[in-house]
Amino acid sequence: MEIAASQTGLSIFHLVSQASFLVQLVMMVLLLASVVSWYMIFNKWFSLRSAHAEADEFEDSFWAGGDMTALFKRNVKGGREPTGMSSVFAAGYREFTRISQNPTIDRGDVLDGVQRAMRVALSREIEDLETHLSFLATVGSTSPYVGLFGTVWGIMNSFRALGAMQQATIASVAPGIAEALIATAMGLFAAIPAVIAYNRYSNDAERLVTRYETFMEEFLSIVNRQADTGKS
Repeated sequence: MEIAASQTGLSIFHLVSQASFLVQLVMMVLLLASVVSWYMIFNKWFSLRSAHAEADEFEDSFWAGGDMTALFKRNVKGGREPTGMSSVFAAGYREFTRISQNPTIDRGDVLDGVQRAMRVALSREIEDLETHLSFLATVGSTSPYVGLFGTVWGIMNSFRALGAMQQATIASVAPGIAEALIATAMGLFAAIPAVIAYNRYSNDAERLVTRYETFMEEFLSIVNRQADTGKS
């Protein structure tokens, strides 16, 4: 019976409920950070997966040798705004079509205009790919320290209470230390998935950006050849 009572007294829910207000506040913040980070982890996983699939599909269509005008119209069909690699292509092709209507424009100006338009679209795509990554990095780097703060505060309160006792025992000190250590455990629980997801998704985003930049250079080469053909 004594063992059962001791286990009940040291249950996680009991320890959390008996913790000081500041330690409970730290735990609440860490729990909220963990829930939000898990939402962002799953949301980012779906968005990056979709971006990879979109890039694969677009590259297959682009290098299939079809008409670029038809490809452009298909990507902006219904007035929708393309995303990913399609957005970079649409921005470059739209600018190329607009500039090419002026027969006196220099080839270098054509290339510069197309490159600027694609760079702007690429910047928007990079910003979209990096969405939520800074939050995951912040949770991963700060959560252990927030949890440690709660632990230090809880242990400090335990030792203050210990100093007021006539006779100190392990049973009187253990609950206070245990409830303080829960804050550290929650900090690690929030930080570890966030760090893993940040490293994984940052690598995926960099790979996509490299693919976008490679496509942009290849498209500029095609524009350069077409500009030469138009001038000849």
